[in-house]
Amino acid sequence: MAKDDIEGSAEHSAKDYHDPPPAPLIDFDELTKWSFYRAAIAEFIATLLFLYVTVLTVIGYSHQTDLKAGGQDCGGVGILGIAWAFGGMIFILVYCTAGISGGHINPAVTFGLFVGRKVSLVRAVVYMIAQCLGAICGVGLVKAFQKAYFNRYGGGANMLQPGYNKGTGLGAEIIGTFVLVYTVFAATDPKRNARDSHVPVLAPLPIGFAVFMVHLATIPITGTGINPARSFGAAVIYNKDKAWDDQWIFWVGPFIGAFIAALYHQFVLRASTIKALASFRSN
Repeated sequence: MAKDDIEGSAEHSAKDYHDPPPAPLIDFDELTKWSFYRAAIAEFIATLLFLYVTVLTVIGYSHQTDLKAGGQDCGGVGILGIAWAFGGMIFILVYCTAGISGGHINPAVTFGLFVGRKVSLVRAVVYMIAQCLGAICGVGLVKAFQKAYFNRYGGGANMLQPGYNKGTGLGAEIIGTFVLVYTVFAATDPKRNARDSHVPVLAPLPIGFAVFMVHLATIPITGTGINPARSFGAAVIYNKDKAWDDQWIFWVGPFIGAFIAALYHQFVLRASTIKALASFRSN
């Protein structure tokens, strides 16, 4: 290939990507679009299904290992199976809803994407409401179908486990959510998508694996929240003091972790601040 052709090809590949404009801070026009409400419904249903399957898995494992109920110490799916249930459901649901709502299924993810200017404030608030309502309904279905087991085994609610203080629990939620939201930004980075066409198809896979790995690490500490809607939905339906006493950990921790992850990806890895400053100086 001639030198000019090589240089032309390199120049063409270097220009195959442009940073998309940031989402408007407040965009009330979204409220007039059916696609916006369709996306909110998708978030509601996805979170409902997520909580239904995962909380059933947690309660089923508790019953299978309950020696008083004829269970066995090594019965059930184990912590590994619970982690797979959470990670696997996120993989499935993100794959199904990514093209409709973005597949957030988590207020912390939505908040992180809002900080990164990927969604407007209006969309972020509506998504969070839909996610929390979906979580409540999902856990409500679990209780409706298995009320005795639900009440006996803590309703799948997130609570700080014995032997750990609140600072440890908060730290676990911050770091765990950082891992998740950082993975979301990396897996959906449009710059990477522009250079590697198979990335959008595979994006749900690393996100699901991030949820899986974080659950392995933090189930013994907090039961793993990293999703305020998951923790809130279980607390609302279970409605016991312990679940509410620790509830703040599962909101403050994930939101801090998401905030740090968004800043790290946007302003350190992607150097948005430097680009903005260079653009300002050139103008």
